[in-house]
Amino acid sequence: MDSIKDIYEKAGLFYLGKDVDKNTLDITDVLTLLKNKNFTTHAAIIGMTGSGKTGLGIGILEEAAIDNIPSIIIDPKGDMGDMLLTDPSFSPLSFKPWVEDDAKAKGEDPLEYAAKIANMWREGIYSWNQDEERVAKFHNVDKTIYTPGSSAGIGINILSSLSKPSSEIMEDSDNFSAYLSSTVGSLLALVGIEANPLESKEFILLSQIIAHAWQNDMPMGLDTLVGAIITPPFKKIGVLPLESFYNQSERFKLANKFNSVIASPAFMGWLSGEDLDIQKLLYDSNGKAKVAIFSIAHLNDSQRMFFVTLLLNKVVAWMRRQSGSNRLKALLYMDEIYGFFPPTKNPPSKEPMITLLKQARAYGLGVVLSTQNPVDLDYKGLSNIGTWFIGRLQTTQDIERVIDGLGGKVDASISKDEIKTLLANLKKRTFFLKSAHLDDIRLFGTRWVLSYLKGPLKKDDISALMEAKKQNIETKPQKVMAASSSDDEYVSSVTLSGNVVQRYEADITGKKRYIPTVGASVEVCYIDSRRGIDKEQNLEVMLNLDGLNSCDWDELEELESPLKSFATKKPNGAKFKHLPEFIIEDKSLKGCQRALKEHIYTEYKLEIYRCKKLRVESNLDESYEDFVVRVQDLLKDKFEEQLDKLKDRYKNKFDRLESQIQRAKLQVEKEKAEQTNSLIGAGISIISALFGRSSVSKIGSAVNKSSRVLKDRNDISRAEAKLEELNEKYEELQNELEEKIDELSQKYSLENYPIDTIFIKPRKSAIDINEIALLWRVEF
Repeated sequence: MDSIKDIYEKAGLFYLGKDVDKNTLDITDVLTLLKNKNFTTHAAIIGMTGSGKTGLGIGILEEAAIDNIPSIIIDPKGDMGDMLLTDPSFSPLSFKPWVEDDAKAKGEDPLEYAAKIANMWREGIYSWNQDEERVAKFHNVDKTIYTPGSSAGIGINILSSLSKPSSEIMEDSDNFSAYLSSTVGSLLALVGIEANPLESKEFILLSQIIAHAWQNDMPMGLDTLVGAIITPPFKKIGVLPLESFYNQSERFKLANKFNSVIASPAFMGWLSGEDLDIQKLLYDSNGKAKVAIFSIAHLNDSQRMFFVTLLLNKVVAWMRRQSGSNRLKALLYMDEIYGFFPPTKNPPSKEPMITLLKQARAYGLGVVLSTQNPVDLDYKGLSNIGTWFIGRLQTTQDIERVIDGLGGKVDASISKDEIKTLLANLKKRTFFLKSAHLDDIRLFGTRWVLSYLKGPLKKDDISALMEAKKQNIETKPQKVMAASSSDDEYVSSVTLSGNVVQRYEADITGKKRYIPTVGASVEVCYIDSRRGIDKEQNLEVMLNLDGLNSCDWDELEELESPLKSFATKKPNGAKFKHLPEFIIEDKSLKGCQRALKEHIYTEYKLEIYRCKKLRVESNLDESYEDFVVRVQDLLKDKFEEQLDKLKDRYKNKFDRLESQIQRAKLQVEKEKAEQTNSLIGAGISIISALFGRSSVSKIGSAVNKSSRVLKDRNDISRAEAKLEELNEKYEELQNELEEKIDELSQKYSLENYPIDTIFIKPRKSAIDINEIALLWRVEF
């Protein structure tokens, strides 16, 4: 089975389970395989509680991770964190914390019970032609559970949630309107306002404020939004005066609603953790796929709507920056879409979801939606979904609703009544499969998943799973200006020789004590005419003078605001710490200017990444991590191009052999050993899926109709001998194909395409110090 497994893993096939006979509803030996690229046309999973849809969803995501395809998972129920419950060694010690509650409920010893469950899971995985190696591949994929607004898992910092979207969004009026509309809708949902975009004063006001900030490159966050609501940066809404449209007392009430949310102690959980950077959520620094699980079971309805909309908008913005692709590059999975995509209402989450369903396929992003509530789905909105998995449904009305929703997607060769009968009699973990990429409707039973299915994870479970990751998260140390103990170190004014500008930080402490730093605003230009590079970089930096004997710019820090934003008027009653002697003697700070220019010339470089074998270089401002992912995508495209050529060469060989096998089987009265038939049936299903044929059902049925008794070798007829010979040839051809695919996989492996770095230094003449000033910072 190893060579078969190697073929479907290296050829981009998702192993979902085994086909089920439509007449007997028994599982056959024919593997249910779908090309991973088929998921670019999206998928829906529908089934009642207990139908097995969580297992199917996790199985799909496991296949993606093994194929180095990253996933973002929205988990409203808490089930998807089970993907972290894997152990290739099946150690009872690993399983013990996962099953402890069940063991206690059954009155059994936790470790003994864990050993029993671990053994059951190992046997289950083996029974579906999988092994420890496959579990290890999935186990080694980086998986993280994020819990926005909670400290249980890894936090998400939403401070940048209102930051200006990418130019791809800003420059397209339709995309901009949709992005803005869903952003404003999610904000209003956060404070409990369900707004009509055309009539709601709150919606129109916030849209104007946020659009004005984005279009004028002004900072925008939840904190600045509160102030902008009270005092908007404009005087009119349309043609009406602002006060006539929405007077200040009403605006204050709206601002207070947002302020109450921000001021709440619980809201602090939204301001710590990782940034919502989609690229970093999907890939590590080496281009390896990651799995990001957003567990939102702990949030209330308004918080869920706010976060899901925010996340979907970020995914849309990320999608816009990707190049077109017909290959599956990433998956977005939502475990329960109930309430987020209803047929009649228009919640904020619906707009970005429709955008993704309509447009994501062109960028290689697949969307998989799961629900147990078929009545609450907008089937018109789901018309872009190409693959449907339907499990057990609760009522006849649910079955009819799903059949109506499928509309023209049902197979012409099977009536709606037959489909209704099939759906009404489905067993647990059995699914009805209809795909635009398959010629006919199929039934299949889901394979045994690699992850242990514990059920919804509790807060303590998530905390334990994420403990090591929390410890590894780097936090940037805050540089604190230490307070002095004596007033003797301070003076009321400072006079410098030459024309030195002095600027002052706003004092929020009320102590009016300042320490000296040197601030500078610098423009650096990098030029490489051969590469067509002419890039300007603006630097806003400062140097804390405490303890220095010279202007050593190795210790510089980035200013959080432009130098020109600091006031030039000296605060009344301020006390200033004594200046170092070298600053007093540095007329017009010319020495500091020369030192800064030398430091920038020596230390600052523009980094360009290059893969010589592919003759490709990074774009300006493209990070190393993003370039690695781009190189990897190019290699995958080349691999698939060569794989298609390889399939073309082997297609006729397999067609001819399969035809010969089928004819030979019809002449055999009794089948060979069950093990041989299982292997051949599985092999045929893989080859059929690889070549996109529907012959699998016919050949698979021929396998199952063969005889079931192994005859004595002396009684084997010539027909049986011929069949055995053909089976051997088929297996040899499979092995040959596997070797060719393996060679292709190695040829286009990322490790064979080294990436080096090119440094572009600025010329000294291209370093302009626009301003250098003595910058007085508040002492804390």
